[in-house]
Amino acid sequence: MSPSAVLPETTSALTKAGIKNTINKTAPSVTNGAPSPLAELDASKLIYTQNLNPKAVPEPNSPEVWAQSTCTDHMITASWTASSGWAAPHLLPYGPLSLMPIASVLHYATECFEGLKLYRGFDGSLRLFRPDCNARRMLGSAARISLPGFNPAELEKLIMELVSVDGEKWLPRSRPGHFLYLRPTMIGSHGALGVQRPKEALLFIVACCFPPFDDPRGSIETNHTATVDSKMTTAPVKKPGLRLLASADDMVRAWPGGFGFAKVGANYGPSLIASAEARERGYDQILWLFGENCEVTESGASNFFVVWKTREGKLQLVTAPLGDKIILEGVTRRSVLELVRQRLAGEVECVERKYTMAEVVEASEEGRLVEAFACGTAFFVSPVSEIHFRGKDLDIPLEHGVSGKYAAEIKTWLKDIMYGKEQHQWGVIVQEKGVTGAF
Repeated sequence: MSPSAVLPETTSALTKAGIKNTINKTAPSVTNGAPSPLAELDASKLIYTQNLNPKAVPEPNSPEVWAQSTCTDHMITASWTASSGWAAPHLLPYGPLSLMPIASVLHYATECFEGLKLYRGFDGSLRLFRPDCNARRMLGSAARISLPGFNPAELEKLIMELVSVDGEKWLPRSRPGHFLYLRPTMIGSHGALGVQRPKEALLFIVACCFPPFDDPRGSIETNHTATVDSKMTTAPVKKPGLRLLASADDMVRAWPGGFGFAKVGANYGPSLIASAEARERGYDQILWLFGENCEVTESGASNFFVVWKTREGKLQLVTAPLGDKIILEGVTRRSVLELVRQRLAGEVECVERKYTMAEVVEASEEGRLVEAFACGTAFFVSPVSEIHFRGKDLDIPLEHGVSGKYAAEIKTWLKDIMYGKEQHQWGVIVQEKGVTGAF
């Protein structure tokens, strides 16, 4: 049989087949495939090296925290090669990585990452929130960007091990209600030019001090002259909630058949210049639209929800669907939908479908728009107060003054799980070792 006879007929099918084959070859335990001579990622082989020069923990809300550049004392690394598979992972002092100037990641964007948080609960416990979801999503992102696969359970164990060592010091029990941001990352580290799959990769996990971005008063306070739609306007001092600038016709963040669903750097870098320009003009984020019909997709790097009433009076929570692979399947997004379906059944209908800015404007003009919010790991659940779309400001109701009713309720549910006020299977308790217990 000729090679062309067994190849998929479309690029989309080719990509899907490539992802499946990558996982089968590099992580057969995930798919119950044939055993591979390549070693799989194995958290039980973790090697420990203590940091003998530990850092001081910055105060909450300090400039060091807002700089988002202070990491904990340790990190985890694991290297992979096409000839041997995964080497034993290593928990070691946080510090620089060593890469060749022609490393694949520096030229061909062979990189993916995850974002999740470690929470110090009001009951004294440390928790992760649904880390299994992040680990599974990272596997898909890695395979999509031609990086090796791994068993998500092993990545979850490595994350757990890092926070069990550093969590005790960096989130002391005296600071309940605070968190650290965790960043598992994988890069193509092979030092060779040429548009090809990297033959070497590096996985690393760090924990970073991070500020809260979900303050309902918003992240921007400004009163300056700005240019919007080629007109000079004076931006008022910001009211509660996020101000969003809808993307223009000639801007797009992701597209069907692309990689908007994967958490890869190539999804974020090209959007930064437009996002920075929006902030200069007094907006918090860009509301990314797609196509001639201005379909609503995401808010900045977060998922976006609206709550409205249909003309028949039915209350709906609406968000863009995942089918076209434009939308990132956010863990917070999934949790919001699952909780609303469980706890507000009969009151609010959850709808995942394509919808347009024309529908949002129409609902607003007819008094049917109830509220809107963005959600994600960094911004958590952030109410939206205004959307600037094609020269007009669309005011979004905030029933509770600084938030809509449903955003506030959903946020409370999630925080209670994350910080231990509600015992829930999504809140995974960390067995703390500390430095003394690990070394």
